[in-house]
Amino acid sequence: MPHPSLTPASDADLEVMREQLGRPMRGVVGIAARCVCGNPTVVATEPRLPDGTPFPTFYYLTHPGATAAMSALEATQVMREFADLLAEDEEVAAGYAVAHRAYLDDRAVYGEVPEIDGISAGGMPTRVKCLHALAGHALAAGPGVNPIGDLALERGDWSPTRCTCAHPRGSS
Repeated sequence: MPHPSLTPASDADLEVMREQLGRPMRGVVGIAARCVCGNPTVVATEPRLPDGTPFPTFYYLTHPGATAAMSALEATQVMREFADLLAEDEEVAAGYAVAHRAYLDDRAVYGEVPEIDGISAGGMPTRVKCLHALAGHALAAGPGVNPIGDLALERGDWSPTRCTCAHPRGSS
């Protein structure tokens, strides 16, 4: 049963993601978020890749501008700041726990993989480990679902509301 918020990945989407990442995507089940120009921003992947490898990162950030922004944030002290916020703010911690469960539920639609049972991404539900994964989840799920992913997107120098693609859809 397909996840309701995913759109099928077309051959053009797969080619764009190959260009974005410098390699073909594996185990694509759909596109979870798109740039305003229509290019993929977040891809959803199978919990077990075609070669049999368990893959917990269901929502995978592909957009070069978004990934660069998350890398730049990770190079600062923001990870520690977000971890402190998670430890000190009960509301943020509760929201993060809900985000973790939502992530697992979204992935479970595509199969249960015992090796990654209970493991979501980005350090959820108790740590802040990977802003790329958390931002990918926030973009796929929408605002208000992943509080740390939302904060990362707010703090980064990339915005999902404007296109920064090297080759926007419809251009030549």
